[in-house]
Amino acid sequence: MPADPLRQATLRQLQIFLAAAEHASFMRAAEVLHLTQPAVSMQMSQLSDSIGMPLFEKRGRSLVLTRAGETLLPFAQRVAQTLREAGEAMDALQGLRKGRIRIAMVTTTRYFAPRLVAHFRAQHPQIELDIAIANRESVIAQLENNQVDLAIMGRPPAHLPVAAHAFAQHPHGIVAPPEHPLAAKKRLAPAKLAEEPFISREAGSGTRSAMEFFFNEHGLNPPIVQEMTSNESIKQAVMAGMGLAFISLHTVSLECQTGHLALLDVKGLPIVRTWYVVHAASKLLSPAASAFLQFMQAEGPAHMEHLFPGSSRLDAKKR
Repeated sequence: MPADPLRQATLRQLQIFLAAAEHASFMRAAEVLHLTQPAVSMQMSQLSDSIGMPLFEKRGRSLVLTRAGETLLPFAQRVAQTLREAGEAMDALQGLRKGRIRIAMVTTTRYFAPRLVAHFRAQHPQIELDIAIANRESVIAQLENNQVDLAIMGRPPAHLPVAAHAFAQHPHGIVAPPEHPLAAKKRLAPAKLAEEPFISREAGSGTRSAMEFFFNEHGLNPPIVQEMTSNESIKQAVMAGMGLAFISLHTVSLECQTGHLALLDVKGLPIVRTWYVVHAASKLLSPAASAFLQFMQAEGPAHMEHLFPGSSRLDAKKR
């Protein structure tokens, strides 16, 4: 039987390897793990000797993974994740709700998610939350690679087997500068938008998908004068008169209330989508992650209704 190159590797060595790979530095890995740099260097040297190939190489002031290191990385991550889930399963046997939850959120959630997270923290101070806010593509990749426990997003990914739990509606509409001629019109026919320039979110985003659905449904192809990856940038561009924007109404609630933006009264709008808490269908949720999911389903709707009156109830009537 051929020798196993990792037969002498220890879990501690794999932990150090993952920290060094993440921070591209033995010094930073030592700081994070509360070790000395010589101890880290020695452990990585021993792990490399066990494998028979170097795992890191110097490039300027940083460390980069060699081909062997890149090959080992996903397996080491899988071992770390398995150990973490084993610990959570042991906690579950004791009915404990502690530990850490990794949550990815699409960028539009920044307008409400911090308040929901604050409410959850107040109820469960013993649970550590690791929050990452990113674009839809990145959130889906983190779900697919098992890098997060839960994700908060709109349209769930179609190509992944996931469980999606609804907690609020998510309306989308069209905003314009307050002085725009269409701002004072009532029950606008969608055809009136045909020649209007639009500022748009990037292709692949949930907002862009909703916009394209509305345009296609009404046979529209208005000019897109600029794509932007930030809702804040889009709002500023609309206020500056660069064009109209199809956008999540949760992102423009304050501006519409203060008169900095006008929500157009267009037939067929708002388009109402849904906010979901999503996780991999095969994932066994820890007690902590289950507590967060239960919180979002039980208390999320009321919090969203408080933040966005009349626009987020799951039982709200769609236009």
